[in-house]
Amino acid sequence: MTLSRLLFATVAALWLALGQAAPAPQTIRIGVASPTVGSPPIFTAGPFGIAYSKGWLEQEFKRDGIKVEWFFFKGAGPAVNEALTNRQLDFALQGDLPSTVGRSVGLKTRILAMQGVRTNLYLAVPPDSPIKSVADLKGRKVGIFLGTNLQLPSDRVLADHQLSERDLRVVNLDLAGIDNALITRNIDAGFTDQRVLKLRDKGLARIVYTTRGTAPRYTRQNALLVADDFANRYPDATTRVVRALVRASRWVSDPANEAETYRLWAQMGVPESVIREDLSGEPLRSQFSPLLDDFAVARYRDVADGLLALKLVRRPVAVPDWFDHRFLDAALQAEGLTGYWLPVNAAGSNVARAAPAPKAGQAKS
Repeated sequence: MTLSRLLFATVAALWLALGQAAPAPQTIRIGVASPTVGSPPIFTAGPFGIAYSKGWLEQEFKRDGIKVEWFFFKGAGPAVNEALTNRQLDFALQGDLPSTVGRSVGLKTRILAMQGVRTNLYLAVPPDSPIKSVADLKGRKVGIFLGTNLQLPSDRVLADHQLSERDLRVVNLDLAGIDNALITRNIDAGFTDQRVLKLRDKGLARIVYTTRGTAPRYTRQNALLVADDFANRYPDATTRVVRALVRASRWVSDPANEAETYRLWAQMGVPESVIREDLSGEPLRSQFSPLLDDFAVARYRDVADGLLALKLVRRPVAVPDWFDHRFLDAALQAEGLTGYWLPVNAAGSNVARAAPAPKAGQAKS
């Protein structure tokens, strides 16, 4: 740890220990680049979803009379960027691609901690499709949720098979739209997430390719960001928000909480069996590490380079400068969790592996 980071962690720890914070905000506004389920909204995804469902952030700030407001964006990352531009949010849970786009156009944010890493990508086709591999997509009508953190991993998978978006007939669809288009055969294939396993189990789709357990470099990352202005004005409150994420990540990592974790995650409408299968590539402790390690930095650098190469952004992003370790260091120290999670190298070659989850209808041995 550098001297500046050590000093920051020490000061933050003293704030927390003495209850003596910097001037406090009246409200903390958190934006989530994801729709919810139901009304009132159900949001349980990832560690922060657990924290939301249990009201941990509200409990943390209640004694100070600070209100926590949550905003959920059906328009995903681009909608969050718009809200950040309009100074309507203090924090955001956002995928790597849209947050990098925001950074490239001047949004002043900092990456504080990871919310979920190595999220898998799936390529699905209708069950009777002649498509057998990624290489068979040439000239086909393919659904991709453009502008989100599914786009570049999809492009990288295509490139590995000597293809690009120009070789396809790309249709910009959100994930629900890809599901519907696969069912109705309005597209030949779609790059999507774990939800497609539910269609597969119903015989409505077939999986052609997945990154699960095979290609960590082609997965997607999500992080907690803060607006620069908020972090500068309220460093204590910023550290306390990161502490809530750290606590939630630790809770998810505990095998004693596994059953409840999956039960809560399934409230978002994806069957527990599907979630277990999707996350079977590595232990929850590894996949929901908050660390800003070399793997996280390398993936964001890949995104920044990819966006520039595709001319989707005009200015390069200095990725290492975007990652602010100080708040996470202080939170880990305050929670006694320094060293609890193991950092992953840039290539992901030292990612922890887990035994495959049992398929639906199978019991654990």
